[in-house]
Amino acid sequence: MTLSVDQLAAVPESADRRDPMEILKTQDRTRLQGLVPVRHHRMAETPFTFYRGAAAVMASDLSLTPDSGVITQLCGDAHLSNFGMFRSPERAMVFDLNDFDETHPGPFEGDVKRLAASLMIGSQANGFDEATARGAARQGAKAYRKRMVASAGRTALDCWYARVDADEVAADLGDRFDTATSSHTQKVLQKARHRDSAQALEKLCYFDLAGAHIKSDPPLLVPANEVTVGMSKAEMNAAFIDGFARYRETLPGHVAELFSQYTFIEAARKVVGVGSVGTRCWIALFGGKHATDPLFLQFKEASESVLAPYVPGHEYGNQGHRVVFGQQLLQASSDIFLGWVQAVAFEGATDTDFYVRQLRDGKGSVVVEALSPEGMEYYAKLCGEVLAHAHARTAARHEIAEYLSGVGKAFDAAIADFSVEYSRINLNDHTRLVAAIEDGQLSSDALETAS
Repeated sequence: MTLSVDQLAAVPESADRRDPMEILKTQDRTRLQGLVPVRHHRMAETPFTFYRGAAAVMASDLSLTPDSGVITQLCGDAHLSNFGMFRSPERAMVFDLNDFDETHPGPFEGDVKRLAASLMIGSQANGFDEATARGAARQGAKAYRKRMVASAGRTALDCWYARVDADEVAADLGDRFDTATSSHTQKVLQKARHRDSAQALEKLCYFDLAGAHIKSDPPLLVPANEVTVGMSKAEMNAAFIDGFARYRETLPGHVAELFSQYTFIEAARKVVGVGSVGTRCWIALFGGKHATDPLFLQFKEASESVLAPYVPGHEYGNQGHRVVFGQQLLQASSDIFLGWVQAVAFEGATDTDFYVRQLRDGKGSVVVEALSPEGMEYYAKLCGEVLAHAHARTAARHEIAEYLSGVGKAFDAAIADFSVEYSRINLNDHTRLVAAIEDGQLSSDALETAS
């Protein structure tokens, strides 16, 4: 491998970078224009929220730096807030990567850099000094390297089945940190366990004599009948039912049989996240034979990955299929209802690719903003190991391990050095976004988050 450690730490020259504001504006053009100001506002809140929404900016930047040439399936957006807890099909609580909108083949270190820079920027957002923040970034890279090198000595099946049990993480936190930290983690776990379709029904719906209906809380939660003005309810329902019938064909036979026990009730547009704001994201309520048997599915627009322009040679018939493939390859335990469909989006777009998943299935996340320096270091190690688990499930496992064995500990320092320099680039980009909003070049709108 010819990539030196010094090259691994490189960031793009300022003069070579594509204008980050233009990258964001290009993305805005294909999004729901009424929600674009919400995206700008959320990204402008802090340098960390800007980083979360600027995956396309970083993808462009990384394309200008030397890479290892070791290609694997990437998460594509492996920042520290895209790790979290959820229920496995066996109903165990696991900790893993949980966002694959940008998944795509690419140089393995792209994911490591995305994670490490997020640890640096997230630590700074929490008020840590540069040395402490750099230590968190280095810890994430070190944990990834050690776990990845160790994977070369394991069988492919061992790597495939490796996963992190969320209850074990909570117990470990209790042993390592104070009572308050342990108590907070247990509360997060307990809340996650109760996040399911029944809880979503209670939070997102109201009831009348006709049954359950999704609440209206525009513009962040808008029932379909308020979005699809000019279309009769029968026409609208027929379009959704047809779309979900075609989605059902992408499910394994036994899951399709399970899904057939549910009947479509209604759908709504729901805004989520930071980087995803303005994309076409919907939720759909289904009911079983009993009122206490709801199923909420989320179907989310899948656009071309931000990595696609820089890693040629990979074509996808449906971008939703790309997301599902990447998630099922990299994630130790995936939602059984993962599927995809191409459907009319109702809002000025046709033939939109979507991926489908359960809206809530034990999903929860660590409150990154509440982490102490010691907690951030522990979290960095955990995320680094989980990212290594994901990459070790791919055919590039031995090639990645060989490269990391060759460079050794210098890898950790190089990734940390990159993170320091990239945090400065990110800070400047965030400052530019705030200035663009203040002088009216970009719109911004603060809105309360829906339930």
